Formats: sequence, structure tokens, C-alpha cells
Amino acid sequence: MYSNDKISISLTDKQLQVDTVLNLVQSDGAGAVDIFVGTVRNNTRKRTVERLDFEAYDPMAVKEMEKLAIRACEQWPVEKIAIHHRKGTLYIGDIAVIIAVATPHRQAAFEACKFTIDTLKQTVPIWKKEVFNDGEVWVSAHP
Repeated sequence: MYSNDKISISLTDKQLQVDTVLNLVQSDGAGAVDIFVGTVRNNTRKRTVERLDFEAYDPMAVKEMEKLAIRACEQWPVEKIAIHHRKGTLYIGDIAVIIAVATPHRQAAFEACKFTIDTLKQTVPIWKKEVFNDGEVWVSAHP
């Protein structure tokens, strides 16, 4: 885990809590908080999903998430940002990732949050195995 006054990063095998992450980004200067919550769904590409297994190269993943948060802070007037990702075995409905961004106005919060999840899926070394009722396949964390 990495944290300072503005940025909170977590890669954990513990259950993620939206309220906890929301509290981390509260700021008197923020008029908007945008939160993305990624959950495990029950199907993908018309196949029934039983669970997802997430693995990560922890030191590099945390460092990349930190760099991503810094980039968001450089591009938008971010008051606070949190990027929390889960690893391990997750079942239908479990939360895999929470990103929360607090900014003075809503448009910046929307844009920074979208940038963060889209870029995380492209650059952070987190992989997932989709386990179906008829087999399994390793895929990157992005589509």
C-alpha cells in the first residue's frame, strides 16, 4: 500500500469497501467525487463465469498505480485520488477495483476517473484468470 495526503494506492487480497475508499478522498475543496467500482459479473462472451483469479507483480503494480495517480493529478485539478485493486480469487458480485477521484467540479472528476481505469487496464501488471463452468483462460485485466 502507498499513501500520502493526496494519493491512496492499495493492492490487497482483502475485500474492498466503497465507503472506506470514499472516505479517503473526502476533501473540503472537492465539489465532486467520481467513483468507479468494477465487479465480477456472471458471464463473459456468452460463457458462464464461476470466478476470477487475479494475480499481480505486486511491487511493479503498486508503483505503476502510483505513477498513474500522479499523472491524473498533473492533468486534472485532483484534490485526492484512490486506486484500490484486489487480487486473489473473486466470485460473482465481488469488487475487483475501486477508483475514486475528488475534484472541485464534476467534469474533471469524470474525466480523471475514466482516464485512471482505462489506463490501469492497459499498463498495470495485473492478470486475471476467468474460470467458467466449462474451462478457464488467462487474460490480461483489460478487454
